[in-house]
Amino acid sequence: MPDNAPRSLRARLYRQLDPEARNRGLSPTNWALAVFIVFASLVAIVATEPTIHDRNARLFFLAEFVFGAVFVVEYLARLWVAPERPGPEGGWRKRLRFMFSFSGLIDLLTIIATLTPGAPAGPLLRAFRLLRVLRLAKLGRMSSAWRHIGEAISSRRAELFLSLFAGIGLMVFSATLLYLAEGDAQPDKFGSIPRALWWAVATLTTIGYGDIYPITPLGKLLASVTAVTSIGLIALPTGILAAAFSDAMTRHRERVAAGEEEDH
Repeated sequence: MPDNAPRSLRARLYRQLDPEARNRGLSPTNWALAVFIVFASLVAIVATEPTIHDRNARLFFLAEFVFGAVFVVEYLARLWVAPERPGPEGGWRKRLRFMFSFSGLIDLLTIIATLTPGAPAGPLLRAFRLLRVLRLAKLGRMSSAWRHIGEAISSRRAELFLSLFAGIGLMVFSATLLYLAEGDAQPDKFGSIPRALWWAVATLTTIGYGDIYPITPLGKLLASVTAVTSIGLIALPTGILAAAFSDAMTRHRERVAAGEEEDH
């Protein structure tokens, strides 16, 4: 085989495996890998149910073996094509950079989790499989959307931090008020500010589990004010992000339109 044949094969495989090497979205190989990763994650989720796993233990073991084999082959393939990545480094330096990169470590953790199904931290490590889908999703055709989201968050970080601190302040303030109003009536639930904080978190996030609630008239009044206030406070970051994302998209369209005009 000519010397340039393996290099040509490696370049073609690199374009299939690395979304950054394409301008037209994910390759068929990466789409297949994304579907495979989601399926493997679903199998891992179902396997945590003892009534299902115990009846199909051999089937789950075989599935994990197949998943592990595919992930090992994919990891070795990505390691092999790493020298095709842009950059001045040599081939082995690029391979080492891939191995110690975030995506490379996620791939390695996925393999370890798949090949050690009985490990105590196995279910936790299997959750890293979904991070691999996110890694594929943030590249290719969807990379621009991720950039817009990042730009929106960065441009409004001061307002977001302000709303975060306002929420924390309201949570502590409301917990203090309920401690003063309900501490004597319900010492097991509101007997201290840390105990009342659980109620404040559940109320401010509009979850309202119902396991802790005030029973005195003053406590009910304060809880009502806190609940109404929290609706607007929780909605504040959503409005900030929506406006920032809209501004980012407008700037992107203006840049695209300006580029098209220059081309003409």
